[in-house]
Amino acid sequence: MTVKPQPATKARTGVEGLDDILVGGLSPGHVYLLEGSPGTGKTTIALQFLLDGAKAGETGLYVTMSETEAELRDGAGSHGWSLGDRVHVYELVPPESLLDDEHQQSLLYSSDLELGETTKAVFEAIDRTKPVRIVIDSLSEIRLLAQSSLRYRRQILAMKHYFARQGATVLLLDDLTTDTNDKTVHSLAHGVIRLEGLTPNYGAERRRLRVIKYRGQSFRGGFHDYIIARGGVQVFPRLVSGEHKTGFARDVLTSGIGQLDALLGGGVEQGSSTLVMGPAGTGKSLLTVQFAISAAQRGEKAALFIFDEELGLLIDRTKLIGIDLDALCAAGNLFIEQVDAAELSPGEFTDRVRTKIRRHGVKTVVIDGLNGYQAAMPEEEFLTLHIHELLQYLNRQGVSTFLTVAQHGLIGDMKSPVDVTYLADTVILLRYFEAFGQVRRAISIIKKRFGSHENTIREMRITNRGISLGEPLEGFQGILRGTPIFTDGDRTQLLKDRPE
Repeated sequence: MTVKPQPATKARTGVEGLDDILVGGLSPGHVYLLEGSPGTGKTTIALQFLLDGAKAGETGLYVTMSETEAELRDGAGSHGWSLGDRVHVYELVPPESLLDDEHQQSLLYSSDLELGETTKAVFEAIDRTKPVRIVIDSLSEIRLLAQSSLRYRRQILAMKHYFARQGATVLLLDDLTTDTNDKTVHSLAHGVIRLEGLTPNYGAERRRLRVIKYRGQSFRGGFHDYIIARGGVQVFPRLVSGEHKTGFARDVLTSGIGQLDALLGGGVEQGSSTLVMGPAGTGKSLLTVQFAISAAQRGEKAALFIFDEELGLLIDRTKLIGIDLDALCAAGNLFIEQVDAAELSPGEFTDRVRTKIRRHGVKTVVIDGLNGYQAAMPEEEFLTLHIHELLQYLNRQGVSTFLTVAQHGLIGDMKSPVDVTYLADTVILLRYFEAFGQVRRAISIIKKRFGSHENTIREMRITNRGISLGEPLEGFQGILRGTPIFTDGDRTQLLKDRPE
């Protein structure tokens, strides 16, 4: 659904990403359903909703039927929150949790009350506190007391009419522990948000949410990743690249290696994507890092996102060829993040990239590599769509992107775990080849959308002086297959072996 600007009169949820998905938040004076299985973060979002209202001077009421007030306040304290004077908690607790007569006089027994009496007690609490924002936790208790779908629907409808007269914005929580097929509240609520927890075969749990319904309002559809961290729920809205078009000059950016820039027809264009492919060890990481280094040395901001290599090892081995990544980071022109594919969702990774661009003005991004990015995907068939949106977003922000893909195999036929060659504007291919009893590296440009480039295959060598390229390998046939045929008997086209 196309997202259109809405009036800035909404009740914000206190979760920045969720407010973005809802185009500002919740329309005030309506009833909303927040549903999800236990552990998906419903209570945390509800507390953020009430605390955000408290910051604006609004009174909030949390009615809990399944959790004690002490547990609720402890949960808030774990995030560093204090409910303060504007967030009231009203609980309905079973008899065995009561400690003295004083509590017995002020609390009600939900297990002993009929549904009508429970609803009346909730209404009385609302009349006393006059809240602007209300949370009811949870509907499972009301559903059990109702015992029938008809009575349950009538009670929810009665509560909705009561809330409408009060003018409060209400969040109903449902933990889906009684009847997951009951859609009664879906039809009565003004909006429905569903939270889901996913358990991959390996790695941390993944969480995602979806807005199922929002009457009379536009919203960002589809699934959105989120996490629960200290400080609350963080939601990462699904990236829609078409919403982020900007204008920029498409300058040519160089790598700092004259031979490589010549092979590329002068360099790569700003706002384009470059894919570097090849088997393990051919120099893909160093080649992409070289572009980031060149950008940082020009005074621009660059960011490296490292999936496949331990960061300390990358820093140490780049020092061996005269590149000091630590110094560039200290100068503030280079940002490096180690990405743990087993612990990170695609949405969170996209948010990290976007944050670097928004907050730091990064104009060169290196993702090393897509193999690790693929491992972070709970559903690999959607990897290409994620990459497509991310690359389109980066291109429209004027960011030059460099990605690596490690192909399976070392010599001969190669296979890529994911084919994104059609998405990239430039494709650089690296290969091993055998010549005169030695294993050597070759580099070629397979594709370049902007401008011309050399069609030759050149030898590439990595020494303690960095990356160097040789003359075109015109005397060989079959280099890209890894087992070339030497045709002209001239070895001078190969880079000379010399002590470094």
